[in-house]
Amino acid sequence: DLIIMGGTFTSRPVDYQDWFVKRCFDGMNGSLSPDLESAQVANETAKARCVGLTVETRPDWFKDREVEHSLLLGATKVEFGVQILDDKVLDGVKRGHHVQEVADATMLSKDSGLKVAYHMMPGLPGSSKAMDLASFQAMIEDERFRPDMLKIYPTLVVKGTELYDVWQRGEYEPMSLEDTVDLLAEVKSSIPPWIRILRIQRDIPVKLIEAGVKKSHLRELVMKELKKRGSSCRCIRCREVGHAPPAKGSPKDSDVEFKETPYAASGGREVFLSYEVPSVDSLIGYARLRFPGESGRESALVRELHVYGQMVPISQRAESGWQHRGFGERLLAACEERAGMAGFPELWVTSGVGARNYYRRLGYERKGPYMAKCTGAS
Repeated sequence: DLIIMGGTFTSRPVDYQDWFVKRCFDGMNGSLSPDLESAQVANETAKARCVGLTVETRPDWFKDREVEHSLLLGATKVEFGVQILDDKVLDGVKRGHHVQEVADATMLSKDSGLKVAYHMMPGLPGSSKAMDLASFQAMIEDERFRPDMLKIYPTLVVKGTELYDVWQRGEYEPMSLEDTVDLLAEVKSSIPPWIRILRIQRDIPVKLIEAGVKKSHLRELVMKELKKRGSSCRCIRCREVGHAPPAKGSPKDSDVEFKETPYAASGGREVFLSYEVPSVDSLIGYARLRFPGESGRESALVRELHVYGQMVPISQRAESGWQHRGFGERLLAACEERAGMAGFPELWVTSGVGARNYYRRLGYERKGPYMAKCTGAS
């Protein structure tokens, strides 16, 4: 996975974006290519293949032009700095965008086949614990949002920022550790099984934090609080094979069940297809299938296909674990079947550049930035 972190990457000049990503592919390929397209083609068969490319940006810097160009770069995921779903707080911190831009960028991204992650920041000036909880609840329950992934970064005070000056004047006090743990325990207990919490707390040296939560193991503290409450988190990360070991031995193939979870999101229909071990609430693999709404797109989209377990080299088979045992192919076949039944003549997969040959082997062909296959529907 290549993640281009921070800096509102899509606001950079297009020529710079092309150069930067090309050089990243050159690095993975171990050789120089004359242009970005050549570097991507070379990566399809390179030893170090790019299976996913993430750009981080702002919702107001991800419109049609930015989405189209990001796809050409090979992007498969976008992470938005959302912070909070409250216009008054966003205005107060001079964020420069509103909640509507978040909804618009989310729908456009999903209808373009991209995975969507939100960065949320509880404890901002002008907010409160109750307001933060309401924002997280809206993120989950309001169909305009419902991201696929989530990073939670409690507000921290560091020198050299306007917030530091406000804090020094006594006009702002960050959320306490106790309140933060309580809030995040409430959030994690309500996360649906199709969201993955990627990270809790920024990786900033404690000596640089003037005020705010300084515990780097915040997730662990939240999990302890959940256990004390007799509750749990059902996000993807907490349930994936390896993080959720069974009480006795390893799960067998006979323990595995296929599940299908439909939900409405961002003007379209999502289907979260998964292979799970219900007895231990463990997740082996999943696919995100999207039926776009009013975007005019005539194809269904697979925005993600992922099987967990120990990484296995290409063309090799695992002696144990779950990789290269056909779960990915079965999930993809299920997506093809459901796309055809829904009347979509084609299924488009947002594939990482280095994963294109996997889909070619399964009958897919290159169609712009996607890998496409006819479903048989007319």
